[in-house]
Amino acid sequence: MSQTTIAVLVGSLRKESFNRKLADALARLAPSDVTFEQLEIGDLPLYNQDDDDNQADAVKRLKSELQSADGVLFVTPEYNRSVSGVLKNAIDHASRPYGKSAFAGKPAGVIGVSVGAIGTAMAQQHLRNILAYLDMPTLNQPEAFIHAKDGLFDDAGNIGPASKEFLQGWVDSFLGWVTRHSAR
Repeated sequence: MSQTTIAVLVGSLRKESFNRKLADALARLAPSDVTFEQLEIGDLPLYNQDDDDNQADAVKRLKSELQSADGVLFVTPEYNRSVSGVLKNAIDHASRPYGKSAFAGKPAGVIGVSVGAIGTAMAQQHLRNILAYLDMPTLNQPEAFIHAKDGLFDDAGNIGPASKEFLQGWVDSFLGWVTRHSAR
């Protein structure tokens, strides 16, 4: 059996990020032949097109990690009804220069958690627009707009019983999507 690698981009740098907790918990729902690797995006410089011909080492690292992955999971918070600046910055870096995107053709999944009643619905929609342009086949169903409330995570950081069946189904659908659309 071959190992499947999922690159995970968490759009929050906050130490106690709900989205990082969600990414960690989702990885524990995957079978043993799947590895979820959270990629560092907090060390990237602000994107500047003038740097396209001389990308920073952190940018080259990010692009290399994305290129070696079978799929990409975006775990996004919602900031002002859109994606976070740090996530957009990472996307801009990894998709440039034009014609040398690390994302092209990579199957993607989009999920997120927020204290707001609609979860991260608006951020996810904005992100889906970006991913369509980047030529990333993106899982459309099931959608997962997660509301951060008591019981979402248990004391060990796993998905709590009220959400586990739904999120296990989401992970299974996403991994099936990656298998169907992976370039390997």
